[in-house]
Amino acid sequence: MRIFIALDIPQEIRSRIIRFCEGLRAFAPDANWVRPESFHLTLKFVGEKSEADVESLKSALHGLQARPTTVAFRGLGFFPNPKAPRVFWVGVHGDEHLPALALAVDQAASALGIPREEHAFHPHLTLARAGSGSPRPRPGERSNPRLKRLMDKLSSFPDPDFGTMTAREFYLYQSQLSPAGARYTRLERFALG
Repeated sequence: MRIFIALDIPQEIRSRIIRFCEGLRAFAPDANWVRPESFHLTLKFVGEKSEADVESLKSALHGLQARPTTVAFRGLGFFPNPKAPRVFWVGVHGDEHLPALALAVDQAASALGIPREEHAFHPHLTLARAGSGSPRPRPGERSNPRLKRLMDKLSSFPDPDFGTMTAREFYLYQSQLSPAGARYTRLERFALG
């Protein structure tokens, strides 16, 4: 099964982001907008694992010692750069406990043979994708104009602030891919603190 580890986003913050996006879709109607029920803050993408591996990961994650974390959702941006935007995102600003949590999750997973993260933890909430949706261009991929018009429109907007949450738990999710988009199912809850 295809799995990842993430924080959930409270409904009040989710609703503010949904309302904001509703006013923007007309500027990028051909972009692939993330379904609001799929909003989450990824701590670690694991990938395909057997049921036995998933059970081992659950046990390891229950053993984590991590503190609750305060996370603010504000600001907007595009990956990889303004000339070739592929991903439209909301900024995520956590206290010192957020990167510590991501590191603890990565270490617990790596103890089970899951590869460590190659890059530093830079959280964001993806709202829309264009082209491959990859932050780095794939070989032969050309600039995609689908997000450019949206980026131009947002250049005159002040940075929005969608709210702040205190995460007291995180989750192991299963991701099931389909032509209609990914569907995420919570498999297990892990308390913080």
